[in-house]
Amino acid sequence: MHAVKPLLFVVDFVNIMPGVPKAKVKSRIVLTPQHAKRLAQALIDNIKRFEAQVGEIKEFEQQDFPINFGPVGEA
Repeated sequence: MHAVKPLLFVVDFVNIMPGVPKAKVKSRIVLTPQHAKRLAQALIDNIKRFEAQVGEIKEFEQQDFPINFGPVGEA
């Protein structure tokens, strides 16, 4: 999640490339808190169904590289 405001959630999608100091925002969606909660629940439900069919999703090790989205913008 990029930012949380009292009345909305902003989700930025970025491409992070090794060795590149800044990541550029490729897409942005703005959600009401109610829609953000519905999206989160839909993701949880779909992950549970997926894991029931093919097995547990293994998490990757955390990589240590800074995430710099550049200047903070207002939606």
